[in-house]
Amino acid sequence: MTGTTQPLTRQRYDSFTLVLHWVTAACVIFLFASAHIWEQLERGTPLRKGLQAVHISCGILLALVMVIRPLWRLYSQHSPHLSMPPVEGARLAKLLAHGMHGALYLLLFAQIVLGFLFRWSQQEPFSFFGLFDLSGWVQITPTLRHTLAQWHGNVAWALVSLAFVHALAALFHHYLLRDSVLSRMLPGRAFR
Repeated sequence: MTGTTQPLTRQRYDSFTLVLHWVTAACVIFLFASAHIWEQLERGTPLRKGLQAVHISCGILLALVMVIRPLWRLYSQHSPHLSMPPVEGARLAKLLAHGMHGALYLLLFAQIVLGFLFRWSQQEPFSFFGLFDLSGWVQITPTLRHTLAQWHGNVAWALVSLAFVHALAALFHHYLLRDSVLSRMLPGRAFR
């Protein structure tokens, strides 16, 4: 053994990155599921209205997370104690991974914007778990409500489909390629 020691190489993302990732995933799953569940419930019932209120609050939470995520990513990539070594692999695989992440980000931002515009077009209460109200911040003509709802629904399906492919790719890396792509995003020891 030499007198010099190898610096520890971070093998997992930092805790804050993990929280942002998994809160995003949980919000997307809940938002998609809740919208389909309330469609099966009778209009005007307290259960349906309550589920819609929680859906709206989780949408606002997702918006807050998606403001923080790219800022944290920029910061952590330029911070020596938080940055991650690049994943080994073919150039095409890396391009596909970057394209997948870029598409997920674009769909997430589009979905958030459409959700906000749709809610404003409904001209109904728009609050975050009753803590603060966003009603009336932007005036959207109610005639756009149906178009915005359709776009919001279409983007939701595209987002969930792409997230499913993203999850399958992570499982492919873990079980077939046997690399560290999935384990980097799972909780555990920060260094190996």
